[in-house]
Amino acid sequence: MRLARVEAGGEAFWALLEGDVPQRIRRICAPFETWAPTLGSGDWGQLTLADETLALADCRLLPPLQPGARVFGVGLNYLGHLQRLGSEAPAHTLAYFKPESALVGAGDEIQYPAATAQLDYEVELVAVVGRPLGDTPNASACLLGYTVGNDISARDAGRGIGRLDLFTQKAMDRTTPVGPWIVSLDELGGAGQPALELRLYVNGEVRQQDNTREMIFGLDELLNYLDARIALRPGDLVFTGSTHGVGLESGRFLRPGDRVVAQIQGIGQLDNLIGPPRLLSPARRSGRLGLPAAG
Repeated sequence: MRLARVEAGGEAFWALLEGDVPQRIRRICAPFETWAPTLGSGDWGQLTLADETLALADCRLLPPLQPGARVFGVGLNYLGHLQRLGSEAPAHTLAYFKPESALVGAGDEIQYPAATAQLDYEVELVAVVGRPLGDTPNASACLLGYTVGNDISARDAGRGIGRLDLFTQKAMDRTTPVGPWIVSLDELGGAGQPALELRLYVNGEVRQQDNTREMIFGLDELLNYLDARIALRPGDLVFTGSTHGVGLESGRFLRPGDRVVAQIQGIGQLDNLIGPPRLLSPARRSGRLGLPAAG
């Protein structure tokens, strides 16, 4: 099943999408915490739905994030990408946080931040946690499902200090599309490592293409890595890393006006435009802000 976080009539809520090519939705009346833990296994028992349906076209698709949930990302997870950068598989993954303010939904404009001149794209499978991992042998069995992410990154972040600056690279406002909806775990093969084709297009040109089975660290290992440090909660999102073909490899970075489409088999696609550059007033450009040189 497909689950979306939507806005209609000035109100945000979770909804069930009807049909393989969704045109109508039905509002979920029960609280998230009552249905999220079991829905990934196909158990509809706690899913109380409104009688009335709404046209999807009359709703705005929001990032599928439960209010109060966290957004995690992991990197260094596709060997093809690392090899093109002259690296090898690491001993373990690299993780980071994203603030909710970094997220945008399907169809929303991506902000071109003031703090970069090398804005990059990264199509990623995003796991959605349904229940605490606890002692479950296969951590992926605790997922509600999966969605599509585009982990837009500032590749030049930290270059001026010769160190990695994940705060600038991964957390900038309105730079990370997620959605368009969640597809439940049972519809995508259940627990274990998914094998889904993923692609990313820039202005109609294929830039990234791979399969999620090529991850260095599988879903169970990624979830256990995070949960060993910060216990995962229902609703948390986990970006699972991106494959080769990114702008960092070719030097072909995103520009204002570019259309970026991220697709994952069996889930859907994100279609977003890169907006105009964000400009800071001269009064705010004083001090050592780590901004790219003008022009």
